[in-house]
Amino acid sequence: MYQNAAGNLFEVNDVQFFISHVMLETASGEMVEITDNQGIHYTDIRIPSTLSWPVSDEIPVGGYKSITFVFGLEGAQNVTGYFPNPPENNMSWPDMIGGGYHYMKINGRWLDEAGVRQPFNLHTGKITTDNGFADNTFTVTLPLEQFTVNKNSNSSLTLQMNVNAWFTNPYLFDFNIFGGSIMQNREAQEVLRANGGDVFGVK
Repeated sequence: MYQNAAGNLFEVNDVQFFISHVMLETASGEMVEITDNQGIHYTDIRIPSTLSWPVSDEIPVGGYKSITFVFGLEGAQNVTGYFPNPPENNMSWPDMIGGGYHYMKINGRWLDEAGVRQPFNLHTGKITTDNGFADNTFTVTLPLEQFTVNKNSNSSLTLQMNVNAWFTNPYLFDFNIFGGSIMQNREAQEVLRANGGDVFGVK
């Protein structure tokens, strides 16, 4: 079991998420967009084939200083039916609260204040607002150190997610306050969105 900044002891069983609109910034500041698979990658820790993305784009040779992506799916990519097949279509978000797809599912259990193991489902996606629905995505930009694409050899990056960081900064996420199911909890969704800024790293 892990412990978050709020003191909750928790365990993780599933991690599933989308990134989209992936772009690499060259040393001169030009943005190179990844178009393979419409610029979308789905990750599921239970499906080994999703843990890597052999991009088919011909990336220009040279040095790159940052990578940028959207956490989740935006606009026309986030409508019900966009993914006709599993595993991506298993991430569907209920039409009654906006439709489209989950951005992330982290499932597991935590020990409540009485020491009882309780299930949690950290499911992020569109949220209900006073004016309808907000897409709740956010953009991540990560600096790259000495990343170069060479003509005759494969180049790779490793994207890392620190699950514990979802609960930490700038807001504490306490399971005893927010509970285990947050799909229609606007405050919990907004806390996780705000905390997502330093969840990812790259090497």
